[in-house]
Amino acid sequence: MTADHSLQILLDELGRLPGIGPKSAQRIAYYLLESDVEEARRLADAILSVKEQVHFCSRCFNYATGDECAICEDSTRDTTRICVVGEPRDVTAIERTGSYHGLYHVLGGVISPMDKIGPEQLHVRELLARLGTEDIHEVIIATNPNIEGETTASYLARTIKPLGIEVSRLASGLPVGGDLEYADELTLGRAIEARRTL
Repeated sequence: MTADHSLQILLDELGRLPGIGPKSAQRIAYYLLESDVEEARRLADAILSVKEQVHFCSRCFNYATGDECAICEDSTRDTTRICVVGEPRDVTAIERTGSYHGLYHVLGGVISPMDKIGPEQLHVRELLARLGTEDIHEVIIATNPNIEGETTASYLARTIKPLGIEVSRLASGLPVGGDLEYADELTLGRAIEARRTL
């Protein structure tokens, strides 16, 4: 295998990663070529290790290395609230805020008829099972504020409300430092609806 062929294989593989275009793939490939063998080996080992050791939590479907994730195992969390998100990366985003201390449930996607994804392809059944066995008082729906996220939120609200559990949705509105004139109508409308008393 020639050096050009090896480099092209690396460029092709890097280019398949989300958010990595041809120029980024090239920058990463050349960085790896110029780094020492030990640095490249550490990266390769880290990738293999995460693929071998990380799986889904048996309770909430977040990423875990044991049977349950660190959040589900944390006895200091508020076990009366579940925040429902689309993907494990959404858990990370919410945790970074430091504002939420309850449990999570990861759906593994959102309802998307165009992609032939309905509630049956998501972890909705498992969520309903948790609501039946755990002492949950509130479900916070934190799907993205797009068509698929809104469809999923509406479906979950209609399904959960008859169980007598409070269902809430993340407020959405204007970003800090944003200008009103640049906000789209939907965002501005939601900001008005989700206003609070000062």
